Amino acid sequence: MTTETVEVLKLSLYGVTVGHLAGYQSGRNILVFDQEYVANTDRPTLTLSGASEHPASKTVFAKPWIRQQRLHPVLSNLLPEGALREWFAQMLKVHPDNEFPLFAQLAADLPGALVAEPVDPDNIPAGVLDHRTMIEPVPRMVLDGRPHFSLAGVQMKFSMHEADGRFLVSQPGKLGEWIIKTPSTQHQDVPVNEYTVMNLASLAGIDIPGIKLVELSQLQDLPPINLPDEQHAYAIRRFDRDDQRMRIHAEDFAQVLFKYAHEKYGTANFEQIGKVIYQFTGHGLANIQQMARRLLINILLGNGDAHLKNWSLYYPDKVTAELAPAYDIVYTQAYIPGEKQISLNLAGNKDWYAMNMITFEEWAKSVGVPWRAIKPHLDDVIEKARNLWVDYLAGSPMNDGHKILLKKHWSRLHSDFRIDT
Repeated sequence: MTTETVEVLKLSLYGVTVGHLAGYQSGRNILVFDQEYVANTDRPTLTLSGASEHPASKTVFAKPWIRQQRLHPVLSNLLPEGALREWFAQMLKVHPDNEFPLFAQLAADLPGALVAEPVDPDNIPAGVLDHRTMIEPVPRMVLDGRPHFSLAGVQMKFSMHEADGRFLVSQPGKLGEWIIKTPSTQHQDVPVNEYTVMNLASLAGIDIPGIKLVELSQLQDLPPINLPDEQHAYAIRRFDRDDQRMRIHAEDFAQVLFKYAHEKYGTANFEQIGKVIYQFTGHGLANIQQMARRLLINILLGNGDAHLKNWSLYYPDKVTAELAPAYDIVYTQAYIPGEKQISLNLAGNKDWYAMNMITFEEWAKSVGVPWRAIKPHLDDVIEKARNLWVDYLAGSPMNDGHKILLKKHWSRLHSDFRIDT
């Protein structure tokens, strides 16, 4: 038999060892959990169903997570999709689906608080490599001087830190506190679209991180990527970093539900997400009320892309899940003519022009939250939108053509949600 090489990464949260991830030459990936971590009822939470008080916690870590090529969804969803993944794969000269080398290279600045570090072959703990025979542990080489950050999602974006009015790509030991989204080569004026829409959401009571438009000239050390003739990039402060750039753990709902990125549409609905938020977060009622606001906002703002990866939980105290601030709200209808559907089913429906208060009442009933606790929040969103949005939109940096389309969208909504302009 031919000897198979294997490389090992130690995974940790806040300095606590979670386990060891072994990447075999064959493409097999095996995460073996540290037994001290599993036995610790005060352990920092890696994923919601592994929280010590969750009913599934006894089974989630009961055996290793074994996958081929792709990592387990909790880890796989920490990696980028689309053009950013292709760029990293080309840099490392690996196939984009071969996730272990991607994860190893980008693990210095992953979303959330998980850290992965190469383990010397002589220091691999007993039991980590018991699942394969004829193996040879070898060191994992991480390329120095190359980007070490990872951001989930399809759009080209960079983890950057701000210094003296400039934004620089994050490096090991210098975590980025901003996500910078550069202009799209496929769609016009995406940064000003997202900036405007996120501000509209904030005006209607949605919790968002800090955002701003950034001159392209302020961005330093970007790789040689194609950029259109536009002036601004979009910057959003990372909710998984605090004011001192320290890590705060977080996970999107693809991770929460153990779904891969390609399953972010159609494998769940907003009732399932709502039940998780209401039943298993620290401030369940306040979080589900905020979720209801965001669901309505996505309808009002023509955002058809609020899929599983655009809803997240975070763990401010390292253990207890809370609903993370909103992100990635874009007026997508501006780029998809005729679009009229939200991303996941809401009370068995996706057509935002057919949705009304009854739709939300049915959703609340399915989630198990009293309607009387939800309706005032929806009424407040509508009142704020009708009183504040038209004036803000007029003075916003959004493309004038997109403004016209958005106002037309408002006029087509059900009378419960319609906004007169």
